[in-house]
Amino acid sequence: MWVPVAVKNRVIGSVGVAHVERDYFTAHHADLALTVANQAAITLVNAELYEHAQALAALQERQRLAQNLHDAVNQSLFSAGLIAEVLPRLWDRDQDEARKSLDDLRRLTRAAQAEMRALLAELRPSAITDTDLGDLLHLLGNALSGRINIPVAVTVEKEVILPAEVQVAFYRVCQEALNNIAKHAKASRVDIDLKHEGTTTEMRIRDDGRGFDSEQKFSSGHYGLSMMRERAEAAGALLSVTSQPGHGTELTIRWAKTLSEEAL
Repeated sequence: MWVPVAVKNRVIGSVGVAHVERDYFTAHHADLALTVANQAAITLVNAELYEHAQALAALQERQRLAQNLHDAVNQSLFSAGLIAEVLPRLWDRDQDEARKSLDDLRRLTRAAQAEMRALLAELRPSAITDTDLGDLLHLLGNALSGRINIPVAVTVEKEVILPAEVQVAFYRVCQEALNNIAKHAKASRVDIDLKHEGTTTEMRIRDDGRGFDSEQKFSSGHYGLSMMRERAEAAGALLSVTSQPGHGTELTIRWAKTLSEEAL
């Protein structure tokens, strides 16, 4: 007895069943075999969809890294190249101004180095989870400081050990928040504070930029904020954003260890 394995009226295989007796199979057997064939078809389709989803996720990650290279590293190196090109003539004309340009050149190259270290860390799957979270936050802060030339103060009270998915969520939320600050806030200072008290770990990111109506942004489904909140909730953390136009922004992500996690 043979029954088809079909997907959307397209036969992709078949299921064969044999028995030593002639004319053994009944319509009931055929129905059972067809049920097995349909389940096999569903399994094959799910496997194909999963493979496509993995390929899409890999493509999106490559596009994100390429965008970061373009937005941050390429911009810093381009600006550094321009300064290096005019520096000899500027030095002959005005050495004080040339020294300021040297400081800018040093800042831009350090920013590019910090951005590259962050991007190289992301290319290794275990880098974000194996590296101390405080070190990662310092890396992101240095990259932002060099990119937009404002002070970024990173305060870490002590080393924090978090589950892998929670650490990734904290890192990604900080990364996205700093990207938003660079693009929209027009801030003159940023503070990143990471602290751990009892079973709770909390990270606060504050800037003194132009701010926004946080309730309106969240209610309108603003992509960046919504993505950060979904990422935090997926890791069992809570994300809150407080902001007002003209009064800066404060973002907080908080995660508490549960009793079951403490037992483990």
